[in-house]
Amino acid sequence: MARILVTGATGYVGSRLVPVLLERGHEVRSTTSDLGREQPWWGERVETVVMDALDAAQVAAACEGMDAVYYLIHGMGGDDFARTDRQAATNVADAVRARGVGRVVYLSGIVPDVADDELSEHITSRREVERILGASPATVVVLRAAVLMGSGSTSFEIIRQVSQRMPVHTVPTWMGSLVQPIAVVDVLEALVGALDYEGPSRHFDVGGPDRLPYDELLDAYTEYAGLDRPQVAVPLLPTSLVGTLVGSLTDVPRPTVEALVESLRHDMVAADDDFRRHLLPEGYRLVGLAEAIRRSLAERATQPEDADPMGPLPQDPVWASGGDDRPAVAKVVDAVKDVLTDP
Repeated sequence: MARILVTGATGYVGSRLVPVLLERGHEVRSTTSDLGREQPWWGERVETVVMDALDAAQVAAACEGMDAVYYLIHGMGGDDFARTDRQAATNVADAVRARGVGRVVYLSGIVPDVADDELSEHITSRREVERILGASPATVVVLRAAVLMGSGSTSFEIIRQVSQRMPVHTVPTWMGSLVQPIAVVDVLEALVGALDYEGPSRHFDVGGPDRLPYDELLDAYTEYAGLDRPQVAVPLLPTSLVGTLVGSLTDVPRPTVEALVESLRHDMVAADDDFRRHLLPEGYRLVGLAEAIRRSLAERATQPEDADPMGPLPQDPVWASGGDDRPAVAKVVDAVKDVLTDP
């Protein structure tokens, strides 16, 4: 049994990771910015401490007595997200060093095989976080993932809401780059497996069994969701315009959407499948795309402890499970207005 600090424990991945760690017999400490906030459904089974990742003293206190730290903090939008990411990672690395934490597990993003000056700002920032954490004396295991499949995942909700709200998919020609989605349950298994990894600090690319162009991923979703959405390829659409349109059309926070869209120019696929050998149990079967979509579209379970982590859970963001109930036409009109007025 290990004593584990999970930062970002109430986020999409963290809220699903904590119950798995508890089931495997680990002792979990989670963090919150406000102890008065309503607890997650598993809240009474963990120790919860106040921690702002930008407060070095609070980070050091949270790391006290821990064997491992899961770093599930990402800044996805705003003008200063890179600075915020840098400071948060530095505080955690310093605390890990001072408190003698032996292991750090960081969920990052796939880094495409292109020159550094072609990388998006948020991928560049995540790589910087990897370097900062990796400079600590702990064994640092980084998982790099692209599209996470599961209800409540930012990537999946963008796919779902765009598909539901756009009767015709206008797809930029540059969106023919490859993507390798992975089911969140497979990521959870790899995250837990990282606790027992016995090699040196390194990163692992994590991807599911399917590689396909992004436009085919949209097609696959519409097929399994029972939607009829013809596609029209549109050349020369800038990423900024696409980010504005998609950000306005969906209920996902716009800065997050724009950051993700910026990455779609490049292939977002795993360079190898080493994680299957080093992080997953022998004989483990990855979830295929069809099954991932089907399970992600499940109805909310009556009891969260009985729920499939692929489906909706109580602590998911308010924009999950398809977003709000406003008519799709109204959202499209608003999206067009935003595009026309965006500077």
